[in-house]
Amino acid sequence: MDREKVIVRTSIIGILANLFLVAFKATVGFLSGSIAVMLDAVNNLSDALSSVITIVGTKLAAKKPDKKHPLGYGRIEYLTAMIVAAIVLYAGITSLVESVKSIFSGDTPEYSVVSLIIIAAAVVVKLLLGAFVKREGKRVNSGSLIASGSDATFDAVLSASVLASALIFTFTGFSLEAWVGLVISGFIIKSGIEMLTETLDEILGKRTDPDTARAIKDTVKSVEGVQGAYDLFLNSYGPDTVIGSVHIEVPDTMTADEIDALERTVYEKVFCEHGVALTGIGIYSVNTKDDEAKRLRTEVNRIVLRHEGVLQTHGFYVDAAAKTVNLDILIGFEVEDRRALFEEIRAELQKAYPDYAFTLAMDLDV
Repeated sequence: MDREKVIVRTSIIGILANLFLVAFKATVGFLSGSIAVMLDAVNNLSDALSSVITIVGTKLAAKKPDKKHPLGYGRIEYLTAMIVAAIVLYAGITSLVESVKSIFSGDTPEYSVVSLIIIAAAVVVKLLLGAFVKREGKRVNSGSLIASGSDATFDAVLSASVLASALIFTFTGFSLEAWVGLVISGFIIKSGIEMLTETLDEILGKRTDPDTARAIKDTVKSVEGVQGAYDLFLNSYGPDTVIGSVHIEVPDTMTADEIDALERTVYEKVFCEHGVALTGIGIYSVNTKDDEAKRLRTEVNRIVLRHEGVLQTHGFYVDAAAKTVNLDILIGFEVEDRRALFEEIRAELQKAYPDYAFTLAMDLDV
């Protein structure tokens, strides 16, 4: 499956369909004097322009990695998504202004049977287009296409509201045109803000989806020799380029060559099953030779986990001869002063075990 070709082909179909709808709706809106139909045409025009930008972004993002950008150009799709969001916002604000003007002017439309049929046909076209684009977007993991498909489906609902207001006016003489246009503009603005927010989240770096993280960790732990998987970090450099790192717990009896083979197996399995390249695999050694170390681990974990806000401990290792203890502590973001809680735990552990030197690390809940 060529992801780029699928996105471009689907976007072109969307452009043609939307331009077709723009032509008919603009004609109907002009002849009938319907502000709601005209705004619906503007909405379709912004959809067509969005598809053009999606194609440009996809083409640019598909450029091969080079010396300047060794991880590729995939993040360009996020920038083009911001441009699309800005276009949608502009269309929404413009529609809002025109709708308010129409409310105060009191203009009333005039519909023909042909006009009503065209509006009804537009609803059907948008429903079919939305289902098709969304399906293709999910198939190739394209956020832009999925968003376009959802937007098209929602546009069908808005077009249906325009049709309803037209029918109400035709049979009762009561005009809801300007008010329907106001509602449409509100939804367009809302859609633009949501698109912008989602794109900014991608650029800033957002929390890994829990289901995705759990699935990757389960894959890592399924490799023989891995006793635990923690600290999974994922960084997206575009929809098809996800690079990450993880820490794994292994028995302290493993040799360097065994750990090397284990890491390579973990990398290959995660990449094959999830498409994620684990460029960093850290090692936590687990005590297996000393029963006293196991007892100490239980006691230390009990002390740490009784503090509210502590989500997890891992990476425990005790060197009985050197009297040192290593431990990572995961503290949730809901704790107002994470550093203060961390230092409180450190002091409590040191007081409980004065003969040991504690090396603690405070992990982020990513």
